[in-house]
Amino acid sequence: MSPRRYTETVEDPVPEQMRAAAAAFLAALDEPARDAARHAFDDEPARRWLEYRPRPRPGVALAGLDVDARKAAHRLLATALSPAAYAQAMTVMALEEVLDRAEDWRRGRHSGDYWVAVFGDPDRDDDWAWRFEGHHLSVSMTVADDRVSPAPVFLGANPATVRHAGRPVTRPLGPEEDLARELLDALGPGGRSAAIIADEAPADIISATRATAPGRLDPPGVPRGRLRPTGRALLDRLVALYLDRLPPELAAREADRLDGGELHFAWAGPVEPGRRHYYRVQGDDLLIEYDNTTDDGNHAHTVLRRPAGDFGADVLAAHHAAAHRPGPLSPGAPR
Repeated sequence: MSPRRYTETVEDPVPEQMRAAAAAFLAALDEPARDAARHAFDDEPARRWLEYRPRPRPGVALAGLDVDARKAAHRLLATALSPAAYAQAMTVMALEEVLDRAEDWRRGRHSGDYWVAVFGDPDRDDDWAWRFEGHHLSVSMTVADDRVSPAPVFLGANPATVRHAGRPVTRPLGPEEDLARELLDALGPGGRSAAIIADEAPADIISATRATAPGRLDPPGVPRGRLRPTGRALLDRLVALYLDRLPPELAAREADRLDGGELHFAWAGPVEPGRRHYYRVQGDDLLIEYDNTTDDGNHAHTVLRRPAGDFGADVLAAHHAAAHRPGPLSPGAPR
């Protein structure tokens, strides 16, 4: 797999940006809000949390913060996302007001119902983490020894598309659907028969809100190696689209990590637009899932996960291995 080749080393300023932004966010809170936002890093149930439905969640809500604190929260979120993905996230949040109107204001949804939690002390700790989360948005970042582990990253949209006179007014996850359909069209009959794993889409993404994503989902679909050059290029572009949710430094590292590994693409449900459909891409420590779950195909979920590396499992394992590696033996020491 080679969604993008990086031929030079890119210095990664993201960890320090995250540290500074997280410290500034905590400093902008009053004491009760700071107490709600801060959690111990070893609070595993709170840290390894993924919830994209409207549920109670750890952290402090934007709705209760003043303008300065809300802006500090947004600046923290922006350290984890590219400009395009940040725009998607802001649109997702704004859609809560649109959805509330469509539901006749019955559920009291609002764009301030997004919560920030910080685990550990970004000013002092080698290992710390943070999350920005609410309905249809969950971004978790873990930092160990100034190396960022960037997953899970979930973006959803309800409604997925708002139209006027047949034209889209807003469609924040449109590229994720359109590029997958372009890939499906390019597969040809043989490739499509291998890629389409079910006539009906599942009710939701398979990984759901589990703290640990499945390492392999069966059937895997069609392997990249069986695709023609156009199909391989489109699959690489689809993976790059999800990686490019991250800042360039993180996206580059993830692309290099995946380079040379096999990918599989699977589709479930009808191929016609406007009906329930689902797809996924699997690779070495990679799971991308997309679904459009309602009968009219207008409620989308997407997630970028790393089954072996979610919530910092990769960087924490490397940190602990280095910390417990035996040092050089002194002269005369027993061997």
